[in-house]
Amino acid sequence: MKTKIIVDSTADLIPAVKCRVEVVPLTVYFGEKGYLDGVETDHHEFYTMLERSSELPKTAQATPEDFRRVLDGLTEGEGAVIITLSQKLSGTYQSALMAAQGRDGVFVVDCGSTAVGGGALTEYALRLLDEGKGAAEIAELLERKKGHLCLIAKVDTLEYLRRGGRLSRTAAIAGGILNVKPVLTLTDGELTPIGRVRGDARAGALVAEKIASFGGIDPTMPYLVGYAGLSDEPALRFIKEHGDIFPDGKAEVTCIGSVIGTHAGPGTVAVAFFVP
Repeated sequence: MKTKIIVDSTADLIPAVKCRVEVVPLTVYFGEKGYLDGVETDHHEFYTMLERSSELPKTAQATPEDFRRVLDGLTEGEGAVIITLSQKLSGTYQSALMAAQGRDGVFVVDCGSTAVGGGALTEYALRLLDEGKGAAEIAELLERKKGHLCLIAKVDTLEYLRRGGRLSRTAAIAGGILNVKPVLTLTDGELTPIGRVRGDARAGALVAEKIASFGGIDPTMPYLVGYAGLSDEPALRFIKEHGDIFPDGKAEVTCIGSVIGTHAGPGTVAVAFFVP
């Protein structure tokens, strides 16, 4: 049986992966105007608008109908695995479940992560597909392996967390003056702060230290580095300065999409990996 891998647009994918999956977009609103994530605006256009906007954009989940349109395109006998961002961050997972209801051979997996975390799990799904596994087995193995998936990120500015209501204005201003950089992870599908340090170099060192403390990166599984903004320079610099944490000192790099980038802000660098 053929199997299609379907993801929502918060999964950050390298080109070789994106061309092999079906992407269901979420929506980003600047004022009253909505843009389908990755369809009606690309990363460069989005981050240009974000940096110019005085107000934080709003984001909207994918709807059941968005997923149904993709599922209606399945051929007879074709199965599907839908991978969504954490249901604790969006209602997109519930939309996918509603669309899949009553359809044989269609399975929905909450990746328990987002951004490059979703990207890494999607790469693993394609690896399983290439091994000849069907939709049911792929979904089962994704559920089993996602508990080993980690995402750690350093945020360059507190401003976007403040705009999103996750930080007071006073704390954001004080943090900016002191050059404070938060380091975050995802715990049970929810963002959790694991430290704040002064300066970008210390933030990068803390990310590398936390990756090591989690058991390091499993070299047999996919891993990714993501960046938010107009330039990949922060991600490339992080890899260069902390290459010892990566197998062979290298890592694939991809841009963090508009939905997650809205809240993280330009300059964010995130690492997704599986622990051994």
